[in-house]
Amino acid sequence: MNYGEVGVLLMNIKIKTQKNTYYDSVTLMRISKELKSLEGVEEVLVGMATDLNKELARNLGLSNETIEGLTVNDFFVTVKCTNEELFEILLKKLEELLSKKDDETEEYSPATLESTLKNVPDLNIAIISVPGQYAFAETKKALDNNLHVLLFSDNVSVKDEKTLKEIAKEKGLLMMGPDCGTAIINQVPLAFANVVKKGSIGIVGASGTGIQEASVLIDKFGGGVSQAIGTGGRDLSLDIGGIMMIEGIKALEQDEKTEVVLLISKPPAPEIAEKVLKTAKDSGKPFVVIFIGGDIEVIEKYGGVPALTLEDAAIKAVQLTNIKMKTPEIIEEGRDSLIKMLAKNLNKDQKYIRGLYTGGTLCDEAMIMLSKTIGDIYSNIPLKPHLKLMDPIESKENSCIDLGDDTFTVGRAHPMIDPATRQERLIKEAEDTEVAVYLMDFVLGYGSHHDPAGEMIASIEKAREIMRQKGYEAVYIASVSGTEADPQNLKEQERKLMEAGVVVMASNARAVGLAADLIMYHRKGRE
Repeated sequence: MNYGEVGVLLMNIKIKTQKNTYYDSVTLMRISKELKSLEGVEEVLVGMATDLNKELARNLGLSNETIEGLTVNDFFVTVKCTNEELFEILLKKLEELLSKKDDETEEYSPATLESTLKNVPDLNIAIISVPGQYAFAETKKALDNNLHVLLFSDNVSVKDEKTLKEIAKEKGLLMMGPDCGTAIINQVPLAFANVVKKGSIGIVGASGTGIQEASVLIDKFGGGVSQAIGTGGRDLSLDIGGIMMIEGIKALEQDEKTEVVLLISKPPAPEIAEKVLKTAKDSGKPFVVIFIGGDIEVIEKYGGVPALTLEDAAIKAVQLTNIKMKTPEIIEEGRDSLIKMLAKNLNKDQKYIRGLYTGGTLCDEAMIMLSKTIGDIYSNIPLKPHLKLMDPIESKENSCIDLGDDTFTVGRAHPMIDPATRQERLIKEAEDTEVAVYLMDFVLGYGSHHDPAGEMIASIEKAREIMRQKGYEAVYIASVSGTEADPQNLKEQERKLMEAGVVVMASNARAVGLAADLIMYHRKGRE
């Protein structure tokens, strides 16, 4: 590999560049992580010279004028390491990893939509993941070619989103997104999605992890999913008007495989909720609704079955199918004894919960449940404005953090792909001896890290050691959203966590409930 000039920022920082060379960002993220594991490498960043990566290099103290002068078409590697010899070893390893990735990519990859349709004329759906500024043009092009769209890109304006959804509606197409991370269409998982059994429950959700949690619990309870249509998180806002949720419900009405409909969202604007629920009622199919933390009465008004949690929604949806419901391995006997045992290890001044979430909807569900039991919950995505953390990297009292929020993903992969953000945050949180309980979600399936539980074990052990050195012991409680058919395997992920001393519950709602009850029990013991 021929590199450009070498730039030295500080004594132990080395930078090399390569003009007009492109590599996939996820590939480079994984390579950066592997190179960082080399002994003597303090920090490393391998990437394309996008504005986000330049900012990340600056934040890491790994930038200089050479990197700042690069364009988005240029590749760079910048390293903080102990000596020049190690840098040369790292460059050889980098070339080896890049060559390996190139060798693995032998399939034909058409360069344009036009050439793709020419080679595979029967395609009917496009997954689009480009920078937000280009998303409108590419999505419109796909819709103009009569393709349904899953738009993974974020940073798309509300105006553009509405225009695209109106075009899709007029053409009888689905335009899922923007920032749509999950769908299952005719049993094919798209983006972040799990391997769940085929069945008769159709889901329309303005929430990626909400769809994932509900679908795996449906699978666990013996049901199955016909379709899962993601709408993007803004769809039920006043600005968009629920266009795609309404179109999704209509699509499920026409789908012979769908007998029961499940709707998932944060609370919509009241007038949008009325429109959506009327459409569901008019479909003639029984429907379950979870507007997380929203108005139950309006759901009942339109004949829907309201649910309080994602687990509750999954149970009620399966019950409506009239199949024999499985009793999953959810052990409630001995729960009081477990709480008493866990509380024994807590000191009197330990009193707070810290939720470190990769899924925004799971974080929301946790905050709603916890606020009803233990009081105010601070967050970067708070339930109320006055509970917003002034600095998202500094937790306060009881806090739940959505690590997948844009605040944390600038220049970095989503924490479901790369757990590094949560690993770093857990170590930081361990310095606070007032923390009693850590809550974490582990979301499996396609698109997610190949071993999310295994990647967190070392960080959990390090956090434990930090607290033990100060004479404290915290409790770690987790839920795993997945199935045994997922690439990571649910049972295997749960086993790794339990062997590391983590209390694993069968759903996010049960993990949150246990954490809240433990805090309340410990609080009474301190009084």
